[in-house]
Amino acid sequence: MLSTGAHQIWLYTGVADMRKQFDGLAALVSVKLHMSAQFGDWFVFVNRKRTMMKVLYYAQGGYCLWSKRLEQGTFAKVASDELTIPLKPAQLQCLIDGIYWQKGRQNKRFK
Repeated sequence: MLSTGAHQIWLYTGVADMRKQFDGLAALVSVKLHMSAQFGDWFVFVNRKRTMMKVLYYAQGGYCLWSKRLEQGTFAKVASDELTIPLKPAQLQCLIDGIYWQKGRQNKRFK
C-alpha cells in the first residue's frame, strides 16, 4: 500500500508528455492546474496511449519522480469532466495494478 501521509493525490486527466522530467511536470502543475507541487501533494500523469505513468511529489527538500511503463496492456481510463480528480491511495494502487474501480457506484461501507 502506498503511504502519502496527510497529502492529497491528484490524477491529471489530460494527456501528459512523458518526455517531461521534474521541472517540466512541476511547471505543468503550476501553469495548468494552478497548484504548487512543493506542498507534498502527489500528482499522477498518464500518456496518450495509457502505457506510461509518472507520479511527481515533493519530499525532504526535493522532487521525487516515480514512473512505470507497461510492456502489455494499458492503464485504465478514468472518466471525469474535471482536469484533475482526487484519488485515495487505494485508488492509485488499483490504477497501478490495472484494477478498474469506476465500473459503477461504490458499495456502502460501515465506518
